[in-house]
Amino acid sequence: MASSPILTRLSPTASSRLLVLAEAVVKAGETARVSLRRRTSREMLAKAPRDYQTEIDVAVERIIVDEMTKAFPDYAIQGEEAVGNRTAGPDTPIIYIDPIDGTTNYAWGVPHFGMTIAIAERGRLVAGVVYDAMQDELFSAERGGGAYLNGERIRCADVGDIENVLIGAGLPIPGQVKAVAEEIYFDAIKRLMANTAGVRRLGSAALSIAYVACGRLDGFFEDGLSIHDFGASALMVEEAGGIVTRFSGAEVDGRGDILAASQALHPWLKEGFRIKA
Repeated sequence: MASSPILTRLSPTASSRLLVLAEAVVKAGETARVSLRRRTSREMLAKAPRDYQTEIDVAVERIIVDEMTKAFPDYAIQGEEAVGNRTAGPDTPIIYIDPIDGTTNYAWGVPHFGMTIAIAERGRLVAGVVYDAMQDELFSAERGGGAYLNGERIRCADVGDIENVLIGAGLPIPGQVKAVAEEIYFDAIKRLMANTAGVRRLGSAALSIAYVACGRLDGFFEDGLSIHDFGASALMVEEAGGIVTRFSGAEVDGRGDILAASQALHPWLKEGFRIKA
């Protein structure tokens, strides 16, 4: 593997493929970092109600796509902004890109957003990176190789004392919750407010789930997500000793609902989504 300063920020056993992802996301992150400012509604594209795109989403995805195309010319690419999407055969690895996860934060000039790249093989996530350009924090993981933050091994905080856990949760826009009734979802949030140390809505699912992997949050849930949002960081939670499922506890299947937590906390969070009699 060629020498790179990024290597010191990954696992000692990181593959050359993971290094490519890390170098690409750090390079793209500089564009996002220096361009952060409050944008007006005229400067944003509304892809759907309350679903925004800025010119930097497109620019960052273009940087990443160019790097992926050079390094992996035969891989399929699925970017959230569809800048350079391409398909391939069923057994071909797929690269998932979310250039700015937390676009609403970004568009309003809030310095909390992540950029993420994940690779899946035969439907299974095998490698991923999440980068916080404002904090210069590089999260990474490979299946079977552990999860890392700037070169340090990370693990979920295995705390089972409900009064002493901090939970991240999405606050949905109308129509976002589909996996359960809205009443059940909001009851789950109220349950957190009544029993835990606190609830946080940080505005980037990718970073929030990565925070579960490194112990800054004990758990996180949200509906309406795509593999572009959660793929890389979900792998990190698993490699950090945590559990990632749907609200029901079933295997994640891309329908949008994600429940990520430490092994100690996951059963309690899942219980909050049971349909009341």
